Amino acid sequence: MSSGRRSLVEVALPVPLRRTFNYRLAGPVPRPGTRVRVPFRNRTVVGWVLGPGSEVPGLRDVVSVLEREPSVGTELWQLAQWIAAYYVVPLGVVLRAMLPARMANPAAAEPAPARRAVVRVVRPIGTLDELDRVFGRAKRQREAYEQLVGAGGRKALAALLEGGFSRGVIGGLEEKGLVRVVKEVLVRDPFRDEAMGAEPAHVPTPAQRKVLARLDAALGDGGGTFLLHGVTGSGKTLVYIELIRRVLGRGGGAVVLVPEIALTPQTVARFRQAFGDSVAVLHSGLSDGERLDAWRQLRSGARRIAVGARSAVFAPVSALGAIVVDEEHDGSYKQSESPRYNARDVAVVRARRAGAVCVLGSATPSLESWMNAGSEKYGLLELPDRVGGGVLPDVRVVDLKLPPKEGAVADPAPAESDDTGPPAPPLRILSPLLADAVRQRLSRREQTILLLNRRGYATFALCENCGAVGECVDCSVSLTLHRARRRMICHHCGHVESPPTRCPRCGSREMTYGGLGTEQVERVLVESFPGGRVARMDMDTTRGKWSHRDILERVRKGKVDILLGTQMIAKGLDFPRVTLVGVINADTGLHLPDFRSCERTFQLLSQVAGRAGRGSLPGEVVIQTYVPDHYVVRAAVAHDYRGFVERELGARTDPPYPPHLRMARILLSSPTQADALAAAESLGGWLRSGRHAGVEVLGPAPAPIEKLRGRFRWHVLLRGGVGGIGRALRSVSGSFRARGADVRVSLDRDPLHLM
Repeated sequence: MSSGRRSLVEVALPVPLRRTFNYRLAGPVPRPGTRVRVPFRNRTVVGWVLGPGSEVPGLRDVVSVLEREPSVGTELWQLAQWIAAYYVVPLGVVLRAMLPARMANPAAAEPAPARRAVVRVVRPIGTLDELDRVFGRAKRQREAYEQLVGAGGRKALAALLEGGFSRGVIGGLEEKGLVRVVKEVLVRDPFRDEAMGAEPAHVPTPAQRKVLARLDAALGDGGGTFLLHGVTGSGKTLVYIELIRRVLGRGGGAVVLVPEIALTPQTVARFRQAFGDSVAVLHSGLSDGERLDAWRQLRSGARRIAVGARSAVFAPVSALGAIVVDEEHDGSYKQSESPRYNARDVAVVRARRAGAVCVLGSATPSLESWMNAGSEKYGLLELPDRVGGGVLPDVRVVDLKLPPKEGAVADPAPAESDDTGPPAPPLRILSPLLADAVRQRLSRREQTILLLNRRGYATFALCENCGAVGECVDCSVSLTLHRARRRMICHHCGHVESPPTRCPRCGSREMTYGGLGTEQVERVLVESFPGGRVARMDMDTTRGKWSHRDILERVRKGKVDILLGTQMIAKGLDFPRVTLVGVINADTGLHLPDFRSCERTFQLLSQVAGRAGRGSLPGEVVIQTYVPDHYVVRAAVAHDYRGFVERELGARTDPPYPPHLRMARILLSSPTQADALAAAESLGGWLRSGRHAGVEVLGPAPAPIEKLRGRFRWHVLLRGGVGGIGRALRSVSGSFRARGADVRVSLDRDPLHLM
């Protein structure tokens, strides 16, 4: 960089301000997307060069240019600009989300690749006579050399030293010109030991061949987006693998998105079997260093397939040929904080811009994708049958309104109170039908999956005297009892307190607990089925880095008889000895004040039901519910996706909700209730007076969870077309100013949740 030339540069910063910033720079203007370290207020941040800047008062100097080549290539740079415009979010915030955390950290913004010393054989010895002549009495040198040859001609220096060879022994080999010690970039790959053997031979079914023929044609014809609607167990993963095999054969790369970290090890194993070291893994469970290494491997082309959760949609794969979004309906693809993008929709846009094929796969597609396929915006591909002649499991329904009969498994009568407070009163947890089905599986050494989408032991503490329910001090939600930890915990903000011995409102000691969580079900299962090996999989048991993998590996090896968990066990898992799936209570999410509650419940029931009978053994599903005649339950029982869609689309016609139109949510929050309300009313009036054509303004209204993390929340909803919604949001972002104490305004385009 020349010290004589001065330039002005425009920089995007990762701050929540809808503007860019200008700086002075010693030297020419770097290419767009280049990272620079710059001063901002009283700190230093990493920003991205947009291009030449403008002369304005008070310009400050760029501290340093961090790279010669932009970290964000042309394709991803253009994608970032689209995301910033569509979701109405600062470009710098988008760019920060696209890159590994270390690359946006000003304290570590020039992360050098980790390196390790490797001993490499540079002169092979062909015969035993030559070995004897070269080494003579240098026995340890000969042993070290032979170990290196046996390891393929290279081995980490640290491994040799730990194996008992001294540095002098290695030095002796260097002096003989047999080896060289070099520094190599260390690729931290926590999935290195996932299955790397040959992929089992699979012969595509006629339906799979038909699907692949259409995808193959699209690869040679500029790409396209396809909805792959396949029942659970129909072999969608095989289609993904064969598609990517053809992409690699054309010299391209691919991205595979999965919705849950829990699914990543299983998915990585399948793809590593097929493609070996070409697979890199990107997800939030990795350390910053591991994620950076995987990113670099993809960026350099050393690996050509990225597998991961939501943010893997930004993987720097060159010559992108295909993006796969598995379980495309899943809500975890939607980012809950700025930038609030939906990775599924970003994948569609990225593939279209790159001329790649995008495959959205699901047994229960989102209504948005289904309508896009119906209008031929997406191509529709179908796998209507399970592979290998398997059939979908029989589904039986238990009406929880009916009085319990003999054989029901309940929470045992309370014992003496302990320091967690009184136990929950007896609850019927497993009906006689489900309890008997579990016993049968235990006797046959088959496996069971039980779903309850509520963690903890009991979901609320209740005063029997005055009816008060213990709430979080910072959120308008009840605290959940976690019996093992002897704590009441808020699942939204993490607030923790001891279980109450007296009612905080009236002082009564008549406290009881209600509601059912996975911790309580686990206790009942262990006591009711002695000898049955139970594993619980929820956020409490999977906090460790590899907890998901460890639990699922135990299931795979047959060391678990009953896997109990929340929604993370409902999708993607494939265990041939699971022949029973039980849903403890199908209604936990059905009656939430959210227009998507029925869709999410149907998807959850259908997905978890699909875990049963995936091998040669027949499957059975038992759903326990208080509303057995609800259309969601009836459709799930009949495996009738089309019937559910027809009913649900009709229900969203009047009043209209997505996918019949587009929607946005504007959330206003403040620590002061009056300020949040005043800001919301001001916004509602401002929007209505603005005459935004084709946009309907709903509200303001308090959010269903009115107080969250100490902030009172009101929201305004917008309904309308794509263009009208976009114009209204840009107008709010650019012109509306909320008054009051610390009022925050957040924009969420195409929201998946309204809670």
